[in-house]
Amino acid sequence: MREILAVLDRWYGARVPFGLATVVAVSRSAPRGPGAAMAVGPDGEVVGSVSGGCVEGAVFELAQEAVQNGAARLETFGYSDEDAFAVGLTCGGEITVLVRPVTPARDPAFGAVAASVAGGEPVTVATVVDGPAPRGATLAVWPRTAAGSLGTRGLDAAVAADARGELALGVTGLRHYGPHGERREDTVTVFLQSFAPPPRMLVFGAIDYAAAVARIGDFLGYRVTVCDARPVFATPRRFPERAEVVVDWPHRYLRGTRTDERTVICVLTHDPKFDVPVLLEALRRPAAYIGAMGSRRTHDDRLRRLIESGLTDQELSRLRSPLGLDLGARTPEEVAVSVAAEIVALRWGGTGTPLSGTRGAIHPRGVG
Repeated sequence: MREILAVLDRWYGARVPFGLATVVAVSRSAPRGPGAAMAVGPDGEVVGSVSGGCVEGAVFELAQEAVQNGAARLETFGYSDEDAFAVGLTCGGEITVLVRPVTPARDPAFGAVAASVAGGEPVTVATVVDGPAPRGATLAVWPRTAAGSLGTRGLDAAVAADARGELALGVTGLRHYGPHGERREDTVTVFLQSFAPPPRMLVFGAIDYAAAVARIGDFLGYRVTVCDARPVFATPRRFPERAEVVVDWPHRYLRGTRTDERTVICVLTHDPKFDVPVLLEALRRPAAYIGAMGSRRTHDDRLRRLIESGLTDQELSRLRSPLGLDLGARTPEEVAVSVAAEIVALRWGGTGTPLSGTRGAIHPRGVG
């Protein structure tokens, strides 16, 4: 959704109705996760994708029908369909898609949501998927306000409370309630889609490897900051245009920077006077990944210094050092790929084993 929101906002601002299809549930090897979106606008213009090409033709027609009849519709596509090759997921997965019409009258908060996403302000959009509530109704929830309605005040209050909790973690998925927000019932299915600001990647040490890691971090959607105390290395021209470049001592910069459970920290300084102080700070704060570059000898020396500085075994267990997966990487770009692979594997519980040597589902159930 984030990728196509600028186009949707333009259509919305021109008061042109469009059909919006959103993946609300997946199983097995579905190619796109919950939140993937495709829209059909004026003159049949299409933006986005819900399956990478498998079911787009069918979804295109459903979106046009939604605009014409003004009704939301829920459809499931899967390999088990008899016409799977023509209108299904030939990769073997299954997706459930909610298709709904969007107009200013039906969705008055859409423009505010688009503005919040563009401005990096966190917001969650809750949409009724199924049950005794208006299918396709939406409630936009910000940390302190909300707009729209799912049908009843009780349902709005329960969903808004849950949405604010999920928003802090950037979670997207289905939730179940009673018609008036009863938490012990599951007759109403609501899709919560959180638009949290992009996660941060903090790269310490402005070396060639840092430039490559910053580029791949930017490609993966992180908001990248590169920090080094040496101004001769910390120059913006060496890094991606969108990367922030800071001249400061790494530990001092990190001490004044907020991190959360999605933050990635890569320590590439390769110098004890830089990397030990910043790791002491990093390993005592929230982060999704903390990795440090260096040889086995460098790692052993660094570990000794960190232990002498008072870090516990539990704190040290969070350190990925030497960072990256064993890909045989040599160049800065290859090393960056190995680092990115480890970050992705840690995020989703992957093993780093070649898929050709594994069995079972490629995407375990419950993993987007």
